[in-house]
Amino acid sequence: MASTPRTITFDCAEPARLAAFWSEVVGREVDVRPDVPSAPDVASIGLWQEESTGQLGLLFLRVPEGKTTKNRMHLDLGCEDRAAEVARLVALGATHVADHADFGIGWSVLTDPEGNEFCLADPHP
Repeated sequence: MASTPRTITFDCAEPARLAAFWSEVVGREVDVRPDVPSAPDVASIGLWQEESTGQLGLLFLRVPEGKTTKNRMHLDLGCEDRAAEVARLVALGATHVADHADFGIGWSVLTDPEGNEFCLADPHP
């Protein structure tokens, strides 16, 4: 028996705002559930469709404390044109932290509007 990854959860101050940012990053709509009352402390992307799309859901939960240290786990995203994608994500509200090259690939470290680190990598050879 094995466990299956289904959702990546972000602790955050503003779930709707962070979900809107990540919706633009990954090109997926923020979930709307007419059968569930509005909940300002939670937002999601693909949480209810992950089985049909094969993609992980993203869940955003309000927490009282702010981020204080580097993430121990982060998302690695791929793209075809890293420079253009970094520029697009910065325009959406990300912060470009650094560029790296190692292991035969190049990648950029960014943070989302609440300071969560993520990486954007060139296509792997």
